[in-house]
Amino acid sequence: MESFTGITIIGLGPGNIDLLTKQTWELLNQLDLIYLRTAQHPAVGGFPKNIQIISFDEYYQKFNDFDEVYEKIVDTIIEKASEGKSITYAVPGHPFVAETTSPRIYQRAKQLGIPVRVFEAVSFLEPTFTALEIDPFSSITLIDAFDVGNANFPQFPPSRPVLISQIYSRMIASEVKQTLLEVYEDEHPVKLIHAAGTKQQKVESIPLYEIDRSKHIGILTSLYVEPLGNDTSFEEFQEIIAHLRAPDGCPWDREQDHKTLRPHLLSETYELLSALDEEDPDHLREELGDLLLQIVLHAQIASEYGEFSMADVIKGISEKLIRRHPHVFSHVHVDGVDHVLTNWEKIKESERAENGNKEENGILSGVPNEYPALAQSQEIQNRAARVGFDWDEVEPVIEKIHEEVNEIANAPDKESQLKEVGDLLFAIVNLIRWYGADAESILRETNLKFRKRFNYIETQVKNLNKSMKDFSLDELDAFWDQAKKSGL
Repeated sequence: MESFTGITIIGLGPGNIDLLTKQTWELLNQLDLIYLRTAQHPAVGGFPKNIQIISFDEYYQKFNDFDEVYEKIVDTIIEKASEGKSITYAVPGHPFVAETTSPRIYQRAKQLGIPVRVFEAVSFLEPTFTALEIDPFSSITLIDAFDVGNANFPQFPPSRPVLISQIYSRMIASEVKQTLLEVYEDEHPVKLIHAAGTKQQKVESIPLYEIDRSKHIGILTSLYVEPLGNDTSFEEFQEIIAHLRAPDGCPWDREQDHKTLRPHLLSETYELLSALDEEDPDHLREELGDLLLQIVLHAQIASEYGEFSMADVIKGISEKLIRRHPHVFSHVHVDGVDHVLTNWEKIKESERAENGNKEENGILSGVPNEYPALAQSQEIQNRAARVGFDWDEVEPVIEKIHEEVNEIANAPDKESQLKEVGDLLFAIVNLIRWYGADAESILRETNLKFRKRFNYIETQVKNLNKSMKDFSLDELDAFWDQAKKSGL
């Protein structure tokens, strides 16, 4: 083999020495010294006897986290190579599959003009798929256990199978399980693949909730998660909507645009609010789906018009949430909810200034005129309160209501009375806001309560084979009281 000055990165494959490539084996027989990310690999025991091994295993004990370990390894290899030495560095599996140090070394060396060559190897994937008896194409997702365990929600479509690498301990298995349980049921079928490609290979078919109980978990363990099935991912839902809008799709859906869908969006929003009032999870799930349909349909139409895509929608709202929550995604400290809201308004004010004229983009400019009147009133008052335009206690709020009632009584004509009634409604909304409730929801609940009690009265009247007009108001009030006592 021809001489080479620089960094040689080799993969040790997934198992014993027999799985090394011929090229790598020939190189090993010529080496005096080799650096190993870890000596904890089955192939190391079969190395030629004359090779001096320098392992970085001690770094795993010395440094606080894996990223620090990997960076120190990279620094060491680059430092040695910068001295003009020929360095051979070996990693488990393939140098560029589920391996952090090799790509970093490659990029750093490239920047410094240090030659690098890579000897290919069998990765852990090939024997893993053999053990699973599956072809991964064209749907499997590959992801690292650290990424899953550190997430609050799985970042892959559940309609596709997923292989999670480096389930190296029961602790990381537990963290991965907690994330997966946000989507999958306790009993969802999974497989733990241990030491794939070695004589110790073992595949455990178990329910998800048991993965952190396995006694076989080690540095060569991966997790295979069965798919939930069709129509369980956001991407598949987008495909359905796109198909409806396609030339071979639905004539009605193809004819729609942003304006024609406006009444449907409003209708579905109110139906969702109704489901919330009912406190019926099944109905709520259905109505959330109907509203999601409207959102995705608008995004699909916008994409066809060249306005924006669903990816743009998601990116925009994601960036906004991160920008407006520096106390979560950055290093800003807050003292409670009030401080959060103060920061929120300052950030929005800065955004408004960037977007144009401050006067035209004032604090209240973002309150939609299309809002229902109660909701609009409350949002206006919320925004004013965030910048300090609010009483310090609730007593003046109540006094304001009494003041408005007196002004109604003293108004000289009907037009003036109606204006004062509007002021009264606005003041009542402010009181509801002070009590931490939502005016629109409060009135909807009251409407629903009235409907139930009035329906009770109608039922009692019908049971007596009479009409409402056959009863006095006092008699009807008696039925009303019965409804109240019955819990309606």
